[in-house]
Amino acid sequence: MNNKSSRIGFVATRLIGTDGVSLETEKWSNILSGMNHECFYFTGESDRPEERTYLVPEAHFKHPEIEDLNSDLFDNYVRSSHTSGKIQALRHHIKQHIYQFVRTFDLNLLIVENALSLPMNVPLGLALTEFIAETSIPTIGHHHDFSWERSRYSVSAADDYLRAAFPPTLPSIHHVVINSFAGRRLALRTGASSMLIPNVMDFDNPPPEPDAYAAKIRSALGIQPDDHFLLQPTRIVPRKRIEHAIELIHRLDCNCVLVITHASGDEGTAYENYLRDYADILNVPVIFGSNIVNHRRGTTSNGSPIFSLADAYQQANLVTYPSTIEGFGNAFLETIYFLRPIVISTYEIFKTDIQPKGFRVIGFDDFIEERTVRQAREVLHDPALGEEMTAHNYQIGRRYYSYRTLEYKLAALIHECLGV
Repeated sequence: MNNKSSRIGFVATRLIGTDGVSLETEKWSNILSGMNHECFYFTGESDRPEERTYLVPEAHFKHPEIEDLNSDLFDNYVRSSHTSGKIQALRHHIKQHIYQFVRTFDLNLLIVENALSLPMNVPLGLALTEFIAETSIPTIGHHHDFSWERSRYSVSAADDYLRAAFPPTLPSIHHVVINSFAGRRLALRTGASSMLIPNVMDFDNPPPEPDAYAAKIRSALGIQPDDHFLLQPTRIVPRKRIEHAIELIHRLDCNCVLVITHASGDEGTAYENYLRDYADILNVPVIFGSNIVNHRRGTTSNGSPIFSLADAYQQANLVTYPSTIEGFGNAFLETIYFLRPIVISTYEIFKTDIQPKGFRVIGFDDFIEERTVRQAREVLHDPALGEEMTAHNYQIGRRYYSYRTLEYKLAALIHECLGV
């Protein structure tokens, strides 16, 4: 394998916390660094090394100006000239910073993380497209989601921008998708070919045994010793269908607590309010734990402990993952890695790309069946059954979704982009 060093710039709206894009970017950068490449970061918010990061607040989808633009663009079919002018001004502003980012770190390759596929920040996507067109810099578009996969973008006054930049089809851009269906839809809509690189975990290095710190998460969350800890390790957005996890607990009819690790994110709080009301109606204890669960351990401003997502997985008795739509399913892989049994909705990508590998799960389709409840109850009451399932799943994950798989694919991709 050729180990010639390249200087690579990752570009994303944010690179911090436990969202799927940030986590996968960290895995890619770790693998590429291990291959002797140097990695740098352009983003609106970051927890990456400060000396390797170029921060531009307007690159974040939560920047006030970007949020205002998104309201104008995706709640109407016609946009005002004022909105168009604001987009062009921000596009120019961000593009100048991209030029400076590339000059500052002497980059010879960009990896754009979802910013050229999901239009959460339209000026950033337009700025990147223009910069790539003007420089022909080799670029990898790592596409986790597309606008046509999200109903929130079905009403749009930005169709011209979406066709131009989400994603753009330029000679120097190499497209990467995380599932086979996305690759087929990308080809159908744009004519662009792509490489399939699924999400991965470090299966060749199993997680360490839970320590005394991790054991404190149950008491910190208020979970009693005789309660079953069910973990919902996702953001609170409607496509995650968390109400099915609440229904499952209600029908299990035993001491169970549901812990949701992430906050609502970029899609408002209406769904969270619905879940709170629904849990009250069914008398199901639900803990919204985003204030004490993060990607890494730490402390809050008042000195209380913050637990890692790994701590939450390792203390859970069962993971719930009832999503209706997923680009791949990071939470599924994490569950397999941390040797937890899972109740999962068999969403389309799971059926086509993942399930054929032979994983053993408690699956359901559109609604919670009695069979689903019975199997979940059996796993909770018979830990040996869960251990048998999870050991089987770990070996399959190691075969198909390990860091080794990612390293081989990235080596081929870098060679295709740079000829090294």
